[in-house]
Amino acid sequence: MAVYRGPSCRLCRREGTKLMLKGERCRSEKCAMERRPFPPGMRTTRRRRSNSEYNLQLREKQKIRRIYGVLEKQFRNYFADAAHAEGVTGENLLSMLEMRLDNTVYRMGFAPSRDAARQLVLHNHMLVNSKKVNIPSYQLKEGDTIQVKDKSKNLDIVHTALKTLKEAPEWLDIDKVKLTGTVVSKPERAQIPVDVQEQLVVELYSK
Repeated sequence: MAVYRGPSCRLCRREGTKLMLKGERCRSEKCAMERRPFPPGMRTTRRRRSNSEYNLQLREKQKIRRIYGVLEKQFRNYFADAAHAEGVTGENLLSMLEMRLDNTVYRMGFAPSRDAARQLVLHNHMLVNSKKVNIPSYQLKEGDTIQVKDKSKNLDIVHTALKTLKEAPEWLDIDKVKLTGTVVSKPERAQIPVDVQEQLVVELYSK
């Protein structure tokens, strides 16, 4: 399975905004965006960013890709599915990305970041409808129940992450004691807390 292995902070600096790829570190003074709020690379050769329409659309697409940890080919497949589904394409795209298993585990507060949630899924710590699922991109549906496997309920990373969960998303019903959660409904745009302009991505792929 292909996945980005480079430094996460470099991605935030490239997009010029916090993508929250390292959980609590992104909220602290150690965040690279706090210490070096400029694009990566040699300072002496750093170019001014283009403000062209294409560059704005491209950067927004890259931002969404990197937030959810999706590579280019996979992102194109998500967009194609979103374009064929009923409703607004941009909102469909974000909804599909939100309902990935790794992202849902992160939203439930069982992991401090999406990367950590991906590891929990890959290492067989999560169950979906009481069945083992170790595919981070697994697409959840309304009514699906996600839970931490019994043998994994003592993991420090899960309980530490839960302490930082301030408020559960409206589209999820979470039981912090039993370490379970249910997908109550498909997330609407207002329920997805990502600061992106998905319409720019639609315009980019519509050319």
